[in-house]
Amino acid sequence: MSEVFGRKRDRKEILKEIIRKLHSGEDPSEAKKQFKELLGSVDPLEISQVEQELVQEGISREEIMKLCEVHLEVFRESLEKQEDILKRGHPITILKEEHRILLEYASRLMNILSGIESKEEFSLKEEDVLDIINHLKESEKHYLREENVLFPYLERHGIVEPPAVMWREHDMIRAIKKDIYSTLEGIKENFSESLNKIRSHADSLLQLLSSHFYKENNILFPTGLRVIKESEWLEIREQFDEIGYCCFTPEATLAPFSGIKEEKVSKEMEGTITLETGSFTVEELENLLNTLPVDITFVDKNDQVRYFSQTKDRIFVRTKAVIGRKVQQCHPQKSLHIVNQIIEDFRNGKRDFADFWINMNGRLIYIRYFAVRDKEGRYLGTVEVTQDITDIKKIEGEKRLLD
Repeated sequence: MSEVFGRKRDRKEILKEIIRKLHSGEDPSEAKKQFKELLGSVDPLEISQVEQELVQEGISREEIMKLCEVHLEVFRESLEKQEDILKRGHPITILKEEHRILLEYASRLMNILSGIESKEEFSLKEEDVLDIINHLKESEKHYLREENVLFPYLERHGIVEPPAVMWREHDMIRAIKKDIYSTLEGIKENFSESLNKIRSHADSLLQLLSSHFYKENNILFPTGLRVIKESEWLEIREQFDEIGYCCFTPEATLAPFSGIKEEKVSKEMEGTITLETGSFTVEELENLLNTLPVDITFVDKNDQVRYFSQTKDRIFVRTKAVIGRKVQQCHPQKSLHIVNQIIEDFRNGKRDFADFWINMNGRLIYIRYFAVRDKEGRYLGTVEVTQDITDIKKIEGEKRLLD
């Protein structure tokens, strides 16, 4: 066994050395030659593990992202030899099919815009453009499923850095789509300039999606298939269903596992939770929290997500996969410093609450964070409370009678 382990270590060290040379500016063709001579082929899990170790050794995520295309070019031939044999309904099959369809939409958008030269031509194609835009907006569910379900399961199995890099690219995709939407809104007022801008944005989107989906299809997803257990894919599929889909409706059942579905033991909720000012059964408490007109998420003193309420219309997506996940891994990198600052201030007693408000889809969302402390003031964790206050802001006068 030690000999096999040693060989695996040797392979990883060789891969690291090749990637380090690429980061130092070595010609990719020379790196490709060394790779073929020394290794011949590569496993996607090896690439994931090597990139993760390189980040731990000091190479920044930004640098990994910047040169990821070069890595892929060196390993491309080896990666493309792998085959996934998955039936319809598997989470990875769904994600890959969505990749294919979203690339088609991005390509169609580029082709339509390339053939437009006048306002009149745009008017004739406007309905087609808006149809694609609607699909691009709906595709947000695709990224939410990856970030809130697939990535946490990968992290549980030690695959941390590749999902973090992919999430950063998700934010890049979102930024480009936002530019497309805002430019499209003003295209009729300043047609020529707006058309050129939206063409440029559409081209950037197509290039980024092509690159991003290739990395996920050939490295991230095969890595997931290697480390995530079969029973866990059932849980992932269930949580995918909760968030919903874009592009198409997948098979209703998870075909590969139809014969091995785990039995779920149904237990009566029993016993009571006694508090200083009263008591609840577990059932009462859970449903009370789910009935409150706010979304609640609790993060314990170790920065782990321990609980979230399941209100009827949640504002931000939460899935059971995030339970036990570090709160820092539940936020995009661009806002991570704010999250860390709030928690650190709570922990050190510098503040007891922080609040923000944002406009989202025409609604005003109020987000508040509160430090949870015991009677002696010791920090126990943080509770996030999110509420849609659009209609509350409109309240005037009094209402004393029941409608």
